[in-house]
Amino acid sequence: MKTLIYAHRGASKYAPENTMPAFNLAYEQKADGIETDVQLTKDNVPVLIHDEMVNRTTNGKGFVHDYTYEQLRELDAGLSFHYRFIGTRIPTLDDLLKWNQKKRLRLNIELKNSKLSSNSLEEIVIKKIKAFNMENLCIISTFSMNSIKNLCELNSPIPYAFLTSKNIPGFIEKSKELRASGIHIRYRLLNRRLFRSAKNNNLYIAVYTLNHPVTLTRAFQFPCDAVITDVPDIAVRYRNRVQQED
Repeated sequence: MKTLIYAHRGASKYAPENTMPAFNLAYEQKADGIETDVQLTKDNVPVLIHDEMVNRTTNGKGFVHDYTYEQLRELDAGLSFHYRFIGTRIPTLDDLLKWNQKKRLRLNIELKNSKLSSNSLEEIVIKKIKAFNMENLCIISTFSMNSIKNLCELNSPIPYAFLTSKNIPGFIEKSKELRASGIHIRYRLLNRRLFRSAKNNNLYIAVYTLNHPVTLTRAFQFPCDAVITDVPDIAVRYRNRVQQED
């Protein structure tokens, strides 16, 4: 099988994370998909940013949910990365979905609701994906098991996966029970026992965040179903070496 390569927040080693330049570069580097983070503004616009606060990646301060979209779009999301990206804006989920209508990459949309919960985030994201007819290209992921429950109760037409950095007892069985399609795990959790358990429960396995040739090679050798990386160009190169026969 051929392991899918998702560009973590775009090609975020080379361009500002979760921005259109990073997504475009990931496409140019032949990633199979984009991994991105979504949360809601004060006026319920889904925007693509990882942190609950804008301080690290923009020239602003404060929580995302305290900004309206019009206020948020005034922030510079490129300046702190490199002067070449001055003027880069925080994109909306609509921006990404519209851009992907021709690109047709897979999209791994992570709901940022494990620290600051939002009862409407799942429904809003599903509605957006359906509006752009991208159900077959998207996967929703979240660290929140409550969000997984919500997606299950909503009978989500979009497949979804549980994200974890810890080997939580019973999380594989619970994910299957809640009709998740897969699990997204931190690399240090990857071992044969967990791998077999996931496969026995008909769950796919994606591993994050792999940037080094050694970790990438190991994941391709398993083979994991997907890897999430900041350096899609390097990941593609090593996948071609390890999975040549595919």
